[in-house]
Amino acid sequence: MKKVIIGSKNPIKVKSVEMAFGKLFTTEAFEFIGIDSASDVSEQPMSDEETYQGASNRSQNAKKQLPDADYWIGIEGGIDYHHGQMEAFAWVIILSTDQQGQARTASFVLPQKILSLVEQGIELGVADDMVFDRKNSKQQNGAVGILTNDLITRTTYYERAVILAAVPFIQSDLYQ
Repeated sequence: MKKVIIGSKNPIKVKSVEMAFGKLFTTEAFEFIGIDSASDVSEQPMSDEETYQGASNRSQNAKKQLPDADYWIGIEGGIDYHHGQMEAFAWVIILSTDQQGQARTASFVLPQKILSLVEQGIELGVADDMVFDRKNSKQQNGAVGILTNDLITRTTYYERAVILAAVPFIQSDLYQ
């Protein structure tokens, strides 16, 4: 059985990896372990680069904490301005002992009410809770789920990026 370490205990992130790996590697068995792994970036990453760095740090720190595994995965959500609007997105980094894969989710524009709170220094998940009168939405459907009426859940949103980040592993002959 192969061991997959996810650099977060957030159940949404762990579930998205489980779902993606179940679709990608249908003949293999996996053990999935979510751990606290530092992103070493801001609580709310405010740029594409900072968000990427957070995902990379989570995967690297997970590997340092539990080196006896087959895969280490970092997922980091962030926001950035693009064409004058604030967009939300996430980066996924997958490491193995000899390979790395990475992918970014699609992005979506945040509404002004949330943007105003984030610009005041409030983390996106907390801003979502304030605007939509929720509790701990980032461990549930998150902004993407709330704004799409759960047509895209936070789990499925991350799952697709995990699949894309795994391309170098499923097409390894092309990525040597």
